[in-house]
Amino acid sequence: MTLASAVLAVSGYASPVADVEPAPEATDPVCAETMVALPDVVAGLERRETDSQATAAWGEPSAVILRCGVPVPGPTTEYCVTANGVDWVTRDDGEFWTLTSYGRSPAVEVLFDDTQAGSSSVMVDLASAVSRIPATGGCTTTAPTQTPIPQTDQPTP
Repeated sequence: MTLASAVLAVSGYASPVADVEPAPEATDPVCAETMVALPDVVAGLERRETDSQATAAWGEPSAVILRCGVPVPGPTTEYCVTANGVDWVTRDDGEFWTLTSYGRSPAVEVLFDDTQAGSSSVMVDLASAVSRIPATGGCTTTAPTQTPIPQTDQPTP
């Protein structure tokens, strides 16, 4: 067996590259700072290679997908939770949960499958990297919400 065929054989067993569409502001230099700080493991899932700038994925198939440079959310009545100093707006579309960093520009979006990754683990594991984007605002709550997020230990504000 030649070295070239050995490399091909090994690469045939490697995880395929995750196809992730880049966010509109993926080239923002702050995204680069965030990306180099991302952990190798999120919610117990190993990081995989992606095919576009300012994106990351964990698990195979991808259970957690991150994109830096998404539009910054404006004022919202959607559920907002703080985990390790990072505020997140949460949405459940019925199939996946979406977390979008709140009060930071550019914003970071995380899509995850709550059957494979708990929201509290995802938020805590990504907080250090996302906190490299300076906070300019944050969650405010005037009344308790009844909307739960999956597997989170965070109290309802």
